[in-house]
Amino acid sequence: MTVTRPDANAQVELNQDAPENSCRPAVDVLFRSVAAVYKANVLGVVMTGMGSDGVRGSQCIREAGGEVIVQDQATSIVWGMPGLVYAAGYADGVYPVGQLASQITRRVLESRKNSGTVAPHGRMALERTAQ
Repeated sequence: MTVTRPDANAQVELNQDAPENSCRPAVDVLFRSVAAVYKANVLGVVMTGMGSDGVRGSQCIREAGGEVIVQDQATSIVWGMPGLVYAAGYADGVYPVGQLASQITRRVLESRKNSGTVAPHGRMALERTAQ
């Protein structure tokens, strides 16, 4: 699964490419595509899961200027994916599963406030203007 932006609108595309990290869909594929389209305007979230899927994609997000947060070990059933992102140094924060939603909301609202992108009627825009 990838995100592309062939014109003014982004879209999700499904493919039958070879599995990556022994899985399809793979988080790395999705994260790389999102980083390529949205650059620094990305917040990746890696939650409980087995294996290293997500590490390289998180690296791409961080290199593009975006942020990545991960679920903590105590609330993860398997801390493979979030733990390896953390160990690689790509996590901007580690939170219990019950705090992830508020962290996502806080970070998105903060980034919108800092960019000055606010939709009419006081609602925050869903996407920053491409730079």
